[in-house]
Amino acid sequence: MTGVLSDTQISGLIDSGALSADPAIIPAQLQPASLDLRLGPVAYRVRASFLAGAGRSVADRLTEFEMHRVDLSNGAVLEKGCVYVVPLMERLSLPQGVQAVANAKSSTGRLDLLTRTITDGGTEFDRIALGYNGPLYAEICPRSFSVLVRPGMRLNQIRFRDGQAVLSDAALSALHDASPLVDGEAVIDDGLGFSVDLALPDTTLVGYRAKPHTGVIDLDKIGHYDPTEFWEEVHTRDGHIILDPGAFYILVSREAVHIPPDYAAEMAPYLAMVGEFRVHYAGFFDPGFGHDAAGGSGSRGVLEVRCHEAPFVLEHGQVVGRLIYEKMSERPAQLYGADIASNYQGQGLKLSKHFRV
Repeated sequence: MTGVLSDTQISGLIDSGALSADPAIIPAQLQPASLDLRLGPVAYRVRASFLAGAGRSVADRLTEFEMHRVDLSNGAVLEKGCVYVVPLMERLSLPQGVQAVANAKSSTGRLDLLTRTITDGGTEFDRIALGYNGPLYAEICPRSFSVLVRPGMRLNQIRFRDGQAVLSDAALSALHDASPLVDGEAVIDDGLGFSVDLALPDTTLVGYRAKPHTGVIDLDKIGHYDPTEFWEEVHTRDGHIILDPGAFYILVSREAVHIPPDYAAEMAPYLAMVGEFRVHYAGFFDPGFGHDAAGGSGSRGVLEVRCHEAPFVLEHGQVVGRLIYEKMSERPAQLYGADIASNYQGQGLKLSKHFRV
């Protein structure tokens, strides 16, 4: 059936050998509509980010750009501002007609940890060709914080599609009428638009900005770090903030987002409006995000914002991104926030799970 493959169907890919790994894939990697990918035991420090390019392998390109190798076996620090390529434990042998797309996990994006998947013959980041047969690699570039990583850590995830799954604007409007996707008017134009909230109730706090000089974050330590050692609070009383070039911010959407159980979504920049900053790193929304069978009000989308060359005034309610909804091939066996432990269900403005609340 056409659509995004569910956890059950991903298990079928594993059973058939289309998705394999060494060591074997574990149940904890399976998400409702995606599979977490694991770091292997070595990282290659490279001179620059690269794509393999048509007809070339990542291994070939590593011989051109490798500076040195980092053994991750006992844990190692990936330094801020450096670029690394890490072979992943998983590899693909996709059936014809099945393609894949990868993205950083939510906690990865909230640390400004740029993580993208590259493949042999690849000409785009995070996009895996129809019927791809070969290894997978993660390109990792810590932008705000140096991080301590180990083999088996899961920084990015992969989603599989069979055929065309994206909903047209007409289909998206019909879905919103049947099961509201946001708590208010839906702005639908090449996806569902969402805006930034710079007027949170009963507080002047609207976001966080990464501090420029901090310690290392061990990605295995959950609820461990004092936020004030890594983040500055961003306050406003007049509904706007000025983004500084090169700075990284955590903000929140004004809309509470709802992903029904038979759908998934991916966050994309709102290109017509965004010229001076990037809106996201992590982009997958699983089936069940913000969903409550008893009638919930959705969950806010956290915005990971990096400003580009010039200072930019961001206004309350400004449209900054869009959600591209996709039909699931079948309903997952487990839903986000209902059947699995989900760190960000029902969230508002929230840092990654590594920081104390």
